[in-house]
Amino acid sequence: MILSRGKTDSANSRHIQSATTVQQAKKSLPTLEDFILQRDYTGARAFLEFGNEEDDDERKLLTDQWIAFCSFHLGDYQQALNQYKTIKSLELLNTTDVNLNVAVCMFYLGMYEEAHQMMEHIPNTQLKVRLLFHLAHKFNNEEQLMALHESLQDVVEDQLSLASLHYLRAHYQEAIDIYKRILLDNKDYLALNVYLALCFYKLDYYDMSQEVLDVYLAKHPDSTIAINLKACNRFRLFNGRVAEQEIKNIADNGTFGADLIKHNLVVFRNGEGAMQTFPALLNIVPEARLNLAIYYLRNGDVQEAHSLMKEIQPTVPHEYILKGVVHAALGQQLGSKEHIKTAQQNLHLVGSSATECDTIPGRQSMASAFFLYRQFEEVLVYMNSIRSYFVNNDTFNYNYAQAKCATGYYREAEELLVHITDMDIRNQHTYCMVLAKCHIHAGHPEQAWNLFITRDTNSEAFLLLQMIANECYKCAEFWVAAKAFDMLEKLDPSPEHWEGKRGACAGTLYAIAADTDQGKPPNGVGDIISLLRESTNPQAEVMMKTIRKHLNVFK
Repeated sequence: MILSRGKTDSANSRHIQSATTVQQAKKSLPTLEDFILQRDYTGARAFLEFGNEEDDDERKLLTDQWIAFCSFHLGDYQQALNQYKTIKSLELLNTTDVNLNVAVCMFYLGMYEEAHQMMEHIPNTQLKVRLLFHLAHKFNNEEQLMALHESLQDVVEDQLSLASLHYLRAHYQEAIDIYKRILLDNKDYLALNVYLALCFYKLDYYDMSQEVLDVYLAKHPDSTIAINLKACNRFRLFNGRVAEQEIKNIADNGTFGADLIKHNLVVFRNGEGAMQTFPALLNIVPEARLNLAIYYLRNGDVQEAHSLMKEIQPTVPHEYILKGVVHAALGQQLGSKEHIKTAQQNLHLVGSSATECDTIPGRQSMASAFFLYRQFEEVLVYMNSIRSYFVNNDTFNYNYAQAKCATGYYREAEELLVHITDMDIRNQHTYCMVLAKCHIHAGHPEQAWNLFITRDTNSEAFLLLQMIANECYKCAEFWVAAKAFDMLEKLDPSPEHWEGKRGACAGTLYAIAADTDQGKPPNGVGDIISLLRESTNPQAEVMMKTIRKHLNVFK
């Protein structure tokens, strides 16, 4: 009996355990709601597609809607559009709702005309108003935009739509005010922290952006958008290598935002792989066109940069700035006053705007505009105000030095120029010209001469030599002026070069006789006679006879 009872108990126990295990297994299987709450739209779509085969027609239709929903949230807008079009063709659901979803997908795919046409056949709803609001922005229809603005209500969805438009128009503080107000009443709307972080990032408040972003990442550490923004903050605060570390785990997994990640990796790597990545993203990632134009600029392909920017009608500061820079480069390359004028207008517009005048890019823009106007005193006003942010920036220091040189601050300009390490800048003809002029006016003419003799013999070297000769003459640095005019006379024996050489030699003789601290050759009168002896001008012999006759004056 005991054994029998034991067997029965054991069997019952096994049965109970088995039933419990099955029940627990059922409970442990994730549901669609679990996937959605965890924002695992890939898992949700797979879950739906797996179970969709056994559903009846009505349930299958509902499942198809959820699959379209998941595709949309995965950024697979084309797939979502196809799904909604299939659902629409069945005519079993509310046509208005399906058409709205189709229009929204079209909007995200950049099919603005098609989305707008779809709207014409849909009764007015708040979602329709919001979509038309954004379409008016895309079409630059200010009149319609303002009319639709009046139709927005004081509800979360409409206010978020308004905030997003402020963001798109670079009205970041206005967007921040809306997000903060909504977040104050809805603390569980954690995604608003990402939107706030984006606004702070655009305002160059990278530390503040990261602080707000961390609130969201603490709850959702796998968010692609948040991780990407964190990487961008790291890029601005540190460098590309640090930024790349943040996104290396999501760079190759084909996740939502994969195109954006690929784009940003090129930026973090200072343009490496730009030609393999940016062209394919021109109509996908808006910044790709701008960054490809920047890449062309850096590589001297100004015409290619201009071709890209021709299609852009600037709406935000960084677009105006880049368009201005491209026109400035093209204007200098072609000697075109028209392009220079366009550059001035674009840069001045940013620098004088109420929202940008006190930002670093705004002050840089105004400095650049005044640089093109050749109003260098004004350039220094703006560059001095942001100097502390660019102490080790070679490009900034190069432009800063040119403005200093143009306004007579030669010693300061000289110091800035000699500390530039970028060889692309140091090898520029303009750099050599400005540095030589600064050397001369700062009392170091021999350094200017040494700069010339290290250059290759070409037309640019000839211009540098002319500048050294004339500037040294102006500054009473007659010995270096005499050497420069002597070289010019050998290269081009024109009367002007002889006259310059003769005057410089006379000035050198005067410096020797007066025993001044500048303008004297190392070996005295002998050096002057050596220069004159090499001249083919008959006046040289007369001058040498006169010098020899009065040698006692120069002892």
